[in-house]
Amino acid sequence: MADRYLSFTGTAPGRFLTRRLGLPQPATLRRWSPERPELDGGLLHLKAGKSALDLAPVLARTGPAPDDTGRPAAVVLDATGVRDVDGLAGVHAALHPVVRSLAASGRIVVLGAPPDPADHHRAAAQQALEGFTRSLGKETGRGITVNLVRLTDAPAAESTLRFLLSPKSAYVSGQVIGVGGHESPAPCDADRPLSGRTALVTGAARGIGEAVAETLARDGAEVVVLDVPGAEADARRVAERLGGRALPLDITAADAGARIAEALPGGLDVLVHNAGVTRDRRLVNMPAERWSSVLEVNLASVLRTTDALLAAGTLKRGGRIVATASIAGIAGNAGQTNYAASKAGVTGLVRALAPHALAGHGVTVNAVAPGFIETRMTAAVPLLIREAGRRMNSLAQGGLPVDVAETVAWLAHPASGAVNGQVVRVCGQSLLGA
Repeated sequence: MADRYLSFTGTAPGRFLTRRLGLPQPATLRRWSPERPELDGGLLHLKAGKSALDLAPVLARTGPAPDDTGRPAAVVLDATGVRDVDGLAGVHAALHPVVRSLAASGRIVVLGAPPDPADHHRAAAQQALEGFTRSLGKETGRGITVNLVRLTDAPAAESTLRFLLSPKSAYVSGQVIGVGGHESPAPCDADRPLSGRTALVTGAARGIGEAVAETLARDGAEVVVLDVPGAEADARRVAERLGGRALPLDITAADAGARIAEALPGGLDVLVHNAGVTRDRRLVNMPAERWSSVLEVNLASVLRTTDALLAAGTLKRGGRIVATASIAGIAGNAGQTNYAASKAGVTGLVRALAPHALAGHGVTVNAVAPGFIETRMTAAVPLLIREAGRRMNSLAQGGLPVDVAETVAWLAHPASGAVNGQVVRVCGQSLLGA
């Protein structure tokens, strides 16, 4: 559904009126396209404190060219060397002069170190970067995003920096992303990094799932479009368009994992748990069926299928599991105790399984947590609630299914092996939740 308010604020009368009334002024976001795959402008690399990272080679491969115009498209601040409160002054000194000059739809990426429990002064200073980053993301406006990446190894963070410094991350802001030290080899084809890989997306016949399947196919994957038998015609339509194949299957079936393994004798490289349902009602009015049906689709089936595919060896080493959580599972939402419980459960699954899946199977496990995304479901939401959902984030607008899909594609990337156990919100930095 079209966002008429966003369109209106892009006109001269709209800009004048919203400025006079103090209303939100969302900027049209620069998203990726084949014609404009990079940000418009250069990269400014800054430091606060003494850093041991050698970022120059990585940034040369991941972001825009170095900026010499005075109006950069992206700023990377290396604050991994900040060790105490005095060192935080360097963060202010580095970014204070340049924030106003950043181009519209620009990127600010702050690099920090994991807080060290053995050094509470350094831990306090590094944790301070989280509050700083989230706050700056709520100040910048003009479609600018701000994120914090905690890392110890620059090459291992290359795929993450490439994503955050590109138009593909247009609706990801205010996030704290941890990157480990596991470096993954770069794919042979940078433009089609999933070439030769098989990706299965559940609930892929429409909406966000269809966008995810389309984006993974763009990146070279052979996509298996899984959806319930009742949506088989739509699933086949999507699969044929993407050169993939459809798999009509009820993901809640007890033998769903075994049937997926049987359908994919060559194995699976990327598993995207996207299928989900809502059955909204306040708890006092919610019958047991509404509770159980949501928990079964959104959580129990994810647990069963994941366990079965890992145990069967269907997920190959170097594989990726990406589940779908929600900001409702982080912040809660009235009338959605069932849905929020199921999505918070996905977060628990990801954080607990990630280290074991990587150690035992060589597979990473992460999740995306969408906020207000423009779909047929949100188009049916009453007007005032829909407008509140759109405006209650730092970018003052709803996201698109492709925003979720691009984030999934980054987590599914062969070079994203150092990203594990992360839950990344795709919500324009929603004002709800952490």
